[in-house]
Amino acid sequence: MRDHAHLLRPSDPEFDEVGEVELTGLITELLEGLGEDVRREGLVKSPERIERSLRFLTSGYESSVEEVVNGALFAAEASEMVVVKGIEFYSLCEHHMLPFFGTAHIGYVPGDTILGLSKFARVVDVFARRMQVQERMTTQIADALERVLAPQGLAVVTEASHLCMMMRGVEKQGSTTRTSAMRGSFHDDGRTRQEFLEAIR
Repeated sequence: MRDHAHLLRPSDPEFDEVGEVELTGLITELLEGLGEDVRREGLVKSPERIERSLRFLTSGYESSVEEVVNGALFAAEASEMVVVKGIEFYSLCEHHMLPFFGTAHIGYVPGDTILGLSKFARVVDVFARRMQVQERMTTQIADALERVLAPQGLAVVTEASHLCMMMRGVEKQGSTTRTSAMRGSFHDDGRTRQEFLEAIR
């Protein structure tokens, strides 16, 4: 393994939040292994930039649902369906470490509590900003919201494009993947499920 003791963190404020030099060194090795010269002008600070990017894209490991919900639960005044759709997310495929991205749609029939609307997007990010597969991410979002809200019913649908299918492998740019998790009345009652699916079209 190469000696990366010479890799000191730049004083540039852009890199103030970069983590340990060890990760920067590993990224430097990776770039060199790909045949690049990390001393050339365009790559001099790239290992630090890449580290910062990766730490942001995987920041979900450092977050918890309880932290992002932060007490934003309120007494439910009705039991009508609530739908939050079109929540953008960006994640990293755990098989190839390439991005997949798309939208999440969430619906629930409240039990005793409702959740502040912005918190749904934050819960999605807790699980999207990790190394993921879409199917598991969808289930994790549903499990977390079911635990927090104890609703009568809950549904999560995600739709995404995967760069591991678009840039490599089968190279099919037009393909998308849709996954869903249905709980309670959304699972048991076809009319409730259909109302939700119509709402997110």
